[in-house]
Amino acid sequence: QVQLVESGGGLVQPGGSLRLSCAASGSIFSIYAMGWYRQAPGKQRELVASITSGGSTNYAESAKGRFTISRDNAKNTVYLQMNSLKPEDTAVYYCNADIRRTVIASRVFYWGQGTQVTVSS
Repeated sequence: QVQLVESGGGLVQPGGSLRLSCAASGSIFSIYAMGWYRQAPGKQRELVASITSGGSTNYAESAKGRFTISRDNAKNTVYLQMNSLKPEDTAVYYCNADIRRTVIASRVFYWGQGTQVTVSS
């Protein structure tokens, strides 16, 4: 089994910061890309940022300049530092990882359970 466990969400005022963490655990041979998605009420889930195993990053336009994705491969953990938060960043944030469980297994995308981020005064 593989689990992705997120933490770090909460309530923050506009202009504030939060740092999300997502740790992968279980039977893991290799982790490829990891990423953060978000889903606001009544909207589709959207990519916020992603990072490859080599450290190459990709950001949604709304996240550029404010959010930073990073990862610690030794800890199988991905982070999302969110600064200058806006009310429109309010959403459930989900971690995603492309994982191969054994040397011969296929790669599978796994999802975390989600963590709520609310930006409000």
